[in-house]
Amino acid sequence: MLIDTYGRVATDLRVSLTDRCNLRCTYCMPEEGLQWLAKPDLLTDDEIVRLVRIAVTQLGITEVRFTGGEPLLRPGLVGIVERVAQLEPRPQMSLTTNGIGLKRTAAALKQAGLDRVNVSLDTLRPDVFKTLTRRDRHKDVIAGLEAASEAGLTPVKVNSVLMPGLNDDEAPELLAWAVEHDYELRFIEQMPLDAQHGWKRDGMITAGDILASLRTRFDLTPEGSGERGSAPAERWLVDGGPQRVGVIASVTRPFCSACDRTRLTADGQVRTCLFASEETDLRAALRSDSGDDEIARIWKLAMWGKKAGSGLDDPTFLQPERPMSAIGG
Repeated sequence: MLIDTYGRVATDLRVSLTDRCNLRCTYCMPEEGLQWLAKPDLLTDDEIVRLVRIAVTQLGITEVRFTGGEPLLRPGLVGIVERVAQLEPRPQMSLTTNGIGLKRTAAALKQAGLDRVNVSLDTLRPDVFKTLTRRDRHKDVIAGLEAASEAGLTPVKVNSVLMPGLNDDEAPELLAWAVEHDYELRFIEQMPLDAQHGWKRDGMITAGDILASLRTRFDLTPEGSGERGSAPAERWLVDGGPQRVGVIASVTRPFCSACDRTRLTADGQVRTCLFASEETDLRAALRSDSGDDEIARIWKLAMWGKKAGSGLDDPTFLQPERPMSAIGG
């Protein structure tokens, strides 16, 4: 069991498969990209599967989410999913992706055992998409969403970040589109995870701003705290339901007290929090022929030291030096 000193138990594992991405979103990385991890530093497919197996069979993990960077860029992704699906007990598996490439891989991922996907899409306007991501790939994301739905990777969740002066007026339009296509939309407050450290608390589009905008067009009924559990999103029924919309208010409404996540970076480091400044090296243990029990012990010790909160509610917060693409969302 992965328990910390505050009594929280981690059952949800986020696995970053690569630090690379084929978009250059303004809130994530500079236009020229980043200094990518060298291939020898990345975990191999076998190492990833082994760590997930230890987490599931010895440490109580019941959910695994594959992230990046962009996980669809990982050549062995389908095989990794297939091998994890064979574990006993079998964990629930999901994938967070920008959707580019999902059209050609959705069916194979479903057949391999993937349960569902979260797709990042911040705008319905191709020109705004190009400005936000510095790439002209809007139609590919839309096609990827359609392929995921057709393949049965449901519920298909769409993650959107609203940026001042770019897409901050699109909340009602995005929700109407999501309801029409039976996608579950979740707005995420912009977090300080950009490599160029350009994030500013002042002027950020908050959860309150988002809900006020949505209520100009929709009737929103709180789902209730009992339904949320440890999920990061607060959810509302849209016009009485059954469709729902979620808001992840990491900055203005932190949910750290119910956090049940542990994170594994693409180079084999345990992170107890997305915003942690410390990491614990599992790759070294893997490559020094440590046994499963020893790796589990190191992982447990890392999680025992998890801090009470992310620190985002502290005005003096300093963001991690490692960008989101290296950590995994």
